[in-house]
Amino acid sequence: MRVRYSADENGRRRKKALVYTREEHGINLSDVDRDAVFIIERLRAAGFETYIVGGAVRDLLLGQAPKDFDIVSEASPPRIKKVFRNSRIIGRRFRLVHVYFGPKIFEVSTFRSLKDGTTSNTFGTIEEDVRRRDFSLNALFYDPLREEVVDYVDGLKDIRERRIRPLISPALIFRDDPVRMIRAVKYAAATGFGLPLTLRLRIRRESSLLADISASRLTEEIMKIIKAPRAAAIVELLEAQRLYSYLQPNAARLMREGSFRERYLQGFRALSEPGAGGELPGRNMAALIRDYLEDNIDWTAGTHENYAAAYYAARKFVLPMNPPRTELDQAVRLIFGEHGITLKKARFLERGSGGFGPRMPREGAVPEKAGEAPPPKRRRVRRRHGKSAAPAEGLDAPGGRLAGDGEGV
Repeated sequence: MRVRYSADENGRRRKKALVYTREEHGINLSDVDRDAVFIIERLRAAGFETYIVGGAVRDLLLGQAPKDFDIVSEASPPRIKKVFRNSRIIGRRFRLVHVYFGPKIFEVSTFRSLKDGTTSNTFGTIEEDVRRRDFSLNALFYDPLREEVVDYVDGLKDIRERRIRPLISPALIFRDDPVRMIRAVKYAAATGFGLPLTLRLRIRRESSLLADISASRLTEEIMKIIKAPRAAAIVELLEAQRLYSYLQPNAARLMREGSFRERYLQGFRALSEPGAGGELPGRNMAALIRDYLEDNIDWTAGTHENYAAAYYAARKFVLPMNPPRTELDQAVRLIFGEHGITLKKARFLERGSGGFGPRMPREGAVPEKAGEAPPPKRRRVRRRHGKSAAPAEGLDAPGGRLAGDGEGV
């Protein structure tokens, strides 16, 4: 183990970080995505300090396979984009870069400063960036080229002692960003670490702050949960901490009634069982809606009407979550398949319904009378001059995720 030093304001040398070698941290380089390593090689060659960070490092240290490899660099988003043609800058308030390798997306962010607090978007140094991360187990940097772990906050010690320790003042950590309550519970369930009593009590006192979080951020969190290896444990602990009612209020209400709770949790447990379906489209989303549809859909009705009822009942049930239409459609079809009903995609995915779900009339449209010819279609005139405004990119339009906060379950 080596020690990094820096000079304080008086010129005295002070310890800055611990650097662990491969023999000390035990991460196997073969477990690291080769495309993530390539991104780091390219940015290093361009002269920028760059690391794998957050949840991926935590999972590698625990011997688990990371779902994502987030990368952090001293390069600004425009400089990163210049290095990678297969990339785009996303976000309004929190600018970062998505680098594409086929279906894989790597999120590359820039070191953030503490100039405007722990949720600021001003660029800074690695020393500042680590101090704005939520918990110590997510504040480790891994250098796959030298095979070293750089630790500014004793995060490796906390992982080895199975401890979840906040890096931000307890009085501010959840008030700055209430979603950190959900993350704290996710980390505890995903790692098997216990939540300290002080954190549990603060979550109970401040859980109501989640009521003001946007639907887009809650959707992002629940999508990560249902795709996590220990989804059932996460949902169960969120319910125990009274947080699940902010993510899935309808399901949380039913979990307090009758046998729904055990059936619902078993649906998530089944996702991690051997031979559970792998990457079968819609399988994770189906765990959210299966038991509700089983109890509330008339499976003897006509196919089209039944699908329409199931699709819109499912969309209402998962509110305030607003899932991708493709995933919800795939989940509904998967559940129909479990009942031996095969749906023809072309029949239901029609124009006029936003691309997915049964075709529905436009709001305010006047229904046609029997025997009456439909009104003529209005011809659309395409303007040849001027450009339409491009849609905002990324998840960070108002209510989007806070970049660089050490997420990774």
